Amino acid sequence: MKRLLILLFAAGLVAGCATTAAPPEERDPRDPWEPFNRSVYQFNRGVDRAMLRPVARGYDTVTPQPVQRGVGNFFTNLRSPVTIVNLLLQGRPGDSGRAFERFFVNTVFGVAGLFDVASAGGLERYNADFGQTMATWGWESSRYLMLPFLGPSTVRDGFGRVADAPLNPEWYLALEQASYYLLALDIIQTRAALLPRDADLEAAFDEYLFLRDAWLQRREFLIHGDDAPLPDYDDFLDDDEDW
Repeated sequence: MKRLLILLFAAGLVAGCATTAAPPEERDPRDPWEPFNRSVYQFNRGVDRAMLRPVARGYDTVTPQPVQRGVGNFFTNLRSPVTIVNLLLQGRPGDSGRAFERFFVNTVFGVAGLFDVASAGGLERYNADFGQTMATWGWESSRYLMLPFLGPSTVRDGFGRVADAPLNPEWYLALEQASYYLLALDIIQTRAALLPRDADLEAAFDEYLFLRDAWLQRREFLIHGDDAPLPDYDDFLDDDEDW
């Protein structure tokens, strides 16, 4: 599940925009800032075409698939502290403990997470971040926001990323130590994993809408599971300050 979310998240750097923004009265209530979001989307698309996709293709060409899989496992394991802490904040101490057990097993017996021995042993993989935590605390509705370089988000989840950064070694090193090697490798690895999906994204009539709706539905599922509700359109329309 977390891998799918990462792929959807990184796809924001891939897709273009087939049509212009809808008139205000026809916009999805979850996306009232559609013109701005589409502009950022086009910027991300340009960055991807100019830099990220060529680098990812080179990486994919020279790096064997088992090595790529190990790198992906490593970064998934590296983000485990974010999951462990947020499960605890969500009032799920049992799941937090099991997530810690998974982290310990993969770190010690999986060579720093290069091998996912925890899954082979039947330990469940969890997905939790501070955006989800804030949703469980009551901030359920939040407007869609396309972030430069980072891709799809909401206002709530944007703040969540900031709160999670100190728990994520990649972002901690980048922000506190000005060391970007781990972060750069993770981005390249994630983008390389998306290469087979480029054709599907480009075949969409409107890739912006396709990605937005898929990402929002995925977030609802991560927060509510099978009980994910339909969007509360009135909530978005009645209160201009509901961000």
